[in-house]
Amino acid sequence: MTNITRHAFTVRGMDCASCARTIEQGVQSMPGVATCELHFTSEKLYVTGNVDPARVQERVRALGYTITDLATAAPAAPTAPPAHSFWAFLWQRTNTRFALLGAILILPSIILHELLGYEHHLLDVSALAALLCAGTPIAHSAWRALWHNRAITINLLMTLAALGAVLIGAYTEAGMVIVLFALGEALEGYTGNRARASIQSLLAVMPSTATLLRPAAPAAPPPADDNCAEPCTDKCSSTCGATCSPSASPHEREVPIAALHIGDVILVRPGERIPMDGRIVAGASSVDQAPITGESRMLEKASGDTVFASSINGAGALEIKVTHLAADNTISRVIRMVEEAHEQRAPTQRFIDRFAHSYTPLVVGLAILIASGPPLLLGQPFWNTPTGEQGWFYRALALLVIACPCALVISTPVSLVSAISNAARRGVLFKGGIHLETLNRVQAIAFDKTGTLTLGKPTVIQTYAPSCPAPRLLTTAEACPACDDLLALASSVEQRSEHPLGRAIVAAAHERGLHMRYPSATQVTALVGRGVSGDVQGQQVLLGSHRTFEQQPILHPPAQCAAAHADAAAGYTPVLVSVDQSYRGTITLADTVRPSSAAALAALRQTGIAHLVMLTGDNRHTAAQIGAAVGITEIHAELLPEAKVAQLRSLQAQYGPVAMVGDGINDAPALAAADVSIALSGQAGGTAQAMETADVVLMRDDLHLLPFAVRLSHATMQTIHANIVFALGSKLIFLILVLLGMGSLWLAVLADMGASILVTLYGMRLLTWQPRTLVQE
Repeated sequence: MTNITRHAFTVRGMDCASCARTIEQGVQSMPGVATCELHFTSEKLYVTGNVDPARVQERVRALGYTITDLATAAPAAPTAPPAHSFWAFLWQRTNTRFALLGAILILPSIILHELLGYEHHLLDVSALAALLCAGTPIAHSAWRALWHNRAITINLLMTLAALGAVLIGAYTEAGMVIVLFALGEALEGYTGNRARASIQSLLAVMPSTATLLRPAAPAAPPPADDNCAEPCTDKCSSTCGATCSPSASPHEREVPIAALHIGDVILVRPGERIPMDGRIVAGASSVDQAPITGESRMLEKASGDTVFASSINGAGALEIKVTHLAADNTISRVIRMVEEAHEQRAPTQRFIDRFAHSYTPLVVGLAILIASGPPLLLGQPFWNTPTGEQGWFYRALALLVIACPCALVISTPVSLVSAISNAARRGVLFKGGIHLETLNRVQAIAFDKTGTLTLGKPTVIQTYAPSCPAPRLLTTAEACPACDDLLALASSVEQRSEHPLGRAIVAAAHERGLHMRYPSATQVTALVGRGVSGDVQGQQVLLGSHRTFEQQPILHPPAQCAAAHADAAAGYTPVLVSVDQSYRGTITLADTVRPSSAAALAALRQTGIAHLVMLTGDNRHTAAQIGAAVGITEIHAELLPEAKVAQLRSLQAQYGPVAMVGDGINDAPALAAADVSIALSGQAGGTAQAMETADVVLMRDDLHLLPFAVRLSHATMQTIHANIVFALGSKLIFLILVLLGMGSLWLAVLADMGASILVTLYGMRLLTWQPRTLVQE
């Protein structure tokens, strides 16, 4: 049976997308290779089939590139930062140094011969020397591709064009063609490196070590490392790799983050980066989570709160219990998924790759027809005439120069990579260019209600005591002693409760400074399905639903139970309170609207998305109330999961591509059925699920990221379309100039390489793109 395996490699030395195509063709033609895919932007080569990885490496090296097998490579050293200037980049590699030398040698010929018209054989020698310096690596690459791939590459076309120019005595033009091409390729490589460095910038926020306080299973005395038998002391002589700082506590030691285990407790000092995902067990501080969520403001964190690796600690020291291994940290998963997103080819990119595969042979065939057709059929001159008229051979040489599809091929991936990297830094994780492209076509967005448009957790909105003339809204500062006492009593009973309603009541008491009025209740008893009771300073306090109170006539206040029924029908949760079997009042809770929902939906309408739909299993009254508050245009309520999927299919038939926004934990069938699934990961426990299931992840609990993602998708596709039009349009214009005899070889190189560089730079604008209106929202 054939053993199909998948191998991953890193390939270095590529300057443009055509280099990647050459390597792909060379590896794909090898026996045993089933599929081969090389991503220019990430420099990753993936090969599947029954093939020896060593043979793949031999083939790539034979084509003139550097390759490393990721399965056997040693842990990589930190990647060197990209060259700060183009000239520094030129000096880093031998080939580009020769190009720089060629540029120096061709300058006298350009100035004296081309511009001033001066003729001298030394100028021809200088031009030929420039041709040899800059052209030798290009000719070698062309020959390797022709020999191994049986393929015509742009390097071969440039070599033929230069040799043709030498044949007709145009030595300066021959040198200029090769030098300009070599410098253009180098400039493409430089701009590609800058774009590639965008994802590497995420790695810079990862600390490499952590201060370990207490291991998950501490030994006595604590060893300096799992493989070290010596205690960690000020004068440790071990070679385990841990660093025992003389200024640290005897129980503190610096260890690599890879050596940490789940359950270990680490210390993060003020101003340090948090090295691991975890939960705070001691201390309080403000934390900057911008590397993960893109949120610039500091967030207050205390014991029990979760924190992300790469976040920056504020003024307080924190003790954090590790909850994920280093490889599974949120920032590690973000980097891994962004890299994978870079490697996924969007539909537009796949179409362009197929088009480019046929483009070069077609242009070569056209060049042959141009060189031979007019001289043979119309008696036109084949060679340049003494009067200065361009012969058709020269015109064909100029056409060969623009046969390279580099500008067209690079126009899409550089834009997608830049946009995905920008989004990741701002807290939006796209899992591939296809999702960015699909989101651009979305005309309707469906929202889950609970946890998406709302906060997904109950909040006390109103209290009522019989002595009050009317229920008191907690959003007002209105004073009501009876309502305050009611909330304080309820908080006393719920003090140690883990129930969401109990936690909401305690939180409301904290906000109004009532949580210390009574001590925690004793003899607290959970009445399954009915409520909870407890003793508060000798008073028997009961919290329950209106059904619980209706079942006990002595507690049954008819008017209050009727009001509670009405509240329940409206989607609220009423909790009735009695003290010593006497009705004391009602606390009303509700799932509150997310603060960013209304503004985010208004911003979505401004982007052109007119259909904002709610799909919820909640009752119609509650759905209508929430929908009106946030600006929903279409509501579908009381839907079971399968009904949500059916409704989503109906929306797709009506509006075309539909995006679905959920919390990443439930609504899995509807999210899977959507053209683009979008999840909020800010909810507790939701980050990992959202990152695994959704196409797009909003890394913080803020719907304002959604209109940004939509606008970014629009800007990305506009950039791609503009790049494609420019790349094709520039070649069409130059083709017309060549046919009219108004083109030249060096102008052809400038047009071709200039187009490639311009589309690359234009696509890289998306690295820092930001909609102006986003700042104002």
